[in-house]
Amino acid sequence: MNPVTSVALGRIAIGVASLAKPDLVASTMGQTSSPLLTQWFGSREIALGALTLVSSGGARRNLVLVGMAVDGADAATAYAGVQSGALPKQSGYGLVAVATGAVVSGLLGLRVKRRTTVTVE
Repeated sequence: MNPVTSVALGRIAIGVASLAKPDLVASTMGQTSSPLLTQWFGSREIALGALTLVSSGGARRNLVLVGMAVDGADAATAYAGVQSGALPKQSGYGLVAVATGAVVSGLLGLRVKRRTTVTVE
């Protein structure tokens, strides 16, 4: 399975879980925040994942880039949260790893797409 498709499906799954069980998802991420914030996060993930799945060509590439930017910001925020003590180290570094993995998957997906494109002269 293409890494971009995998990340998009993962986004949708996390988003659905965030909407359905916001307290569980928040506690898994080391937070006791409002369920509303977790549901906002879930809505973002579902929208980005679904749009990536149904798009193609340049639009899909742009959505992958947006997703990578969002995931990069999530990784940086989680790292800052660990450094400030707002997130426990174990869950915080887990979040950094997941978000960084999503960025890498986006890069791999873009690279795979570029390699499989054949130009005919």
